[in-house]
Amino acid sequence: MFDEFEHAHDMNALVRRARESGVRTALLSNSWGDFYPRDLWDGMFDVVVISGEVGMRKPDAEIFHLTLERMGLPAEECVFVDDLPHNITAAADLGLVGVRHVTYEETLAELQALFDIDLA
Repeated sequence: MFDEFEHAHDMNALVRRARESGVRTALLSNSWGDFYPRDLWDGMFDVVVISGEVGMRKPDAEIFHLTLERMGLPAEECVFVDDLPHNITAAADLGLVGVRHVTYEETLAELQALFDIDLA
């Protein structure tokens, strides 16, 4: 399953720049096991929520609520980026701003507009 998986260096850099700019960041991921490159996450996220570790999965509301609780932020102050439309819909139904990730350039432009900061 992971043969075609590519590490998204540009997105990692975007998350790092956002956090360095003062944007609080979280990773909310449905797990495929414990094969995550956690060593690459240093300095990237304020909160990490992995479905296999918490017993919940996107798009269930409970995992979004847990992530928001750990972030200490209301949904209305958060942006959720994901590549799956049903996850975006679930997040938006809870009050988060949803951004569907298709390309790096589109996600970058959307986040820059939402946060009104240069993330390039």
